[in-house]
Amino acid sequence: MEMFIMAKILKCDDCGSIIQVLVEDDGDACDTHMIDIPVQTEGDKSPKHKPVVEIDGDKVTVKVGEAAHPMDDDHYIQFLVVEAGAEQYAKCFKPGDVAEATFTVNSTDDVVAFAFCNLHGLWSSE
Repeated sequence: MEMFIMAKILKCDDCGSIIQVLVEDDGDACDTHMIDIPVQTEGDKSPKHKPVVEIDGDKVTVKVGEAAHPMDDDHYIQFLVVEAGAEQYAKCFKPGDVAEATFTVNSTDDVVAFAFCNLHGLWSSE
């Protein structure tokens, strides 16, 4: 299955802000400080970063990692984005939270989850 990313996620190399581009023109990004965040799916950090997706009817539960990801002040999951069909669902986290979320979705077609770790970047379930 080919991974489909509905919207691009960028990070400002200058201030560290993370944005999601919902509509992109054919031209270059409007600011030279914005860089694409590469999507990771494997590697030695995968067990604590790759989202694990469970589907039960119209409920999609996402847990970050096969083993629990730390949620410390200096190392934590900042957000999850779930793409299900043509829709997106998101959840933001802060240190001390549990990096897990359940969404009620309209479609369970082509479900892909993304998790962003403040130290280790963007991870995909596929």
